[in-house]
Formats: sequence, structure tokens, C-alpha cells
Amino acid sequence: MKKAIYPGSFDPITNGHLNIIERALDIFDSVTVLISINPHKTPLFSLEESLEMITEATQHWPQVTVDYNEGLTVDYARRNGISTAVRGLRAVTDFEHEFSMALTNRSLWPDFDTVFLMTRVDYMYLSSSVVRQVAQLGGDVSQFVPSTIERRLKAKFV
Repeated sequence: MKKAIYPGSFDPITNGHLNIIERALDIFDSVTVLISINPHKTPLFSLEESLEMITEATQHWPQVTVDYNEGLTVDYARRNGISTAVRGLRAVTDFEHEFSMALTNRSLWPDFDTVFLMTRVDYMYLSSSVVRQVAQLGGDVSQFVPSTIERRLKAKFV
């Protein structure tokens, strides 16, 4: 069974993230969406809220699980018998950072690989931070996130 993890902060999960998950499922038998807890970031949504939102957004894919990790992604992967990470690339600017992370992970565990998937063109400039900013300023985020996430964003900024 080919398993992969898709690590990220997903604060909140966007349609771009969901597109990467959908496409990863064409390659892997299962994908674990892994909320990576970054102590240097203050998330808009709590861990519990993020777990719920991602579970709701991916419920139509039974081969997707949702989990979280407070340490190194590669350590989580090794503990769970997963040797591949999936990462989405939006623009050239993402590549340098993602390439560096992939090489670092590989140096920590030589059997660990990273698969990069290009996002759809209509999601090229979509990020969780842009979605949060648009929502905070009262803009319409319905084209960027599932309706359940849109409702939660509106509730945060009322």
C-alpha cells in the first residue's frame, strides 16, 4: 500500500489544498493530511477546529485521514511507516523553500521522498493567509474554500 503525508498548517484548508489532495489520491492509496504545529505561528483556528474542518472537507475521500504533529514531519512519517510527503507548488517562489525542506528531510531520513504537485492555474496565488485576509476584510471567499470553511471564517470575523 502506497501511503503519503501532506503536511502543512492548513489555517484554513483551501480549495487549492483540496486539489492537491485529490490529485495525490491518484498516485497514493492513502493520504494523511498532517497539521504541522509551528510554535512560531499563531493560528486563526485552534487545532481542534482545524481537525474538524479538514475532516469535514475531506469526508468524501475515505482514504484520507487527518492528524497533527508537533515535531519534525520526517519523525512523524517514520513512526507511522510513511516514506513520502506530498507538497503543492504554486509558483517558482515556492520551489526554493520546498526544495530546501525536501533535502533537509532526506538528510534526516534517507528513505524519505517528497513528491511535488503543481497546483491548478486558478489556485496559483491562493494561500491560507490570503483567504484569512480577504475574510477579515469582509470579502467573499466562497471561490477559495468549501462552504463549511467559509461559514467558520465569517464567524471568526463577525
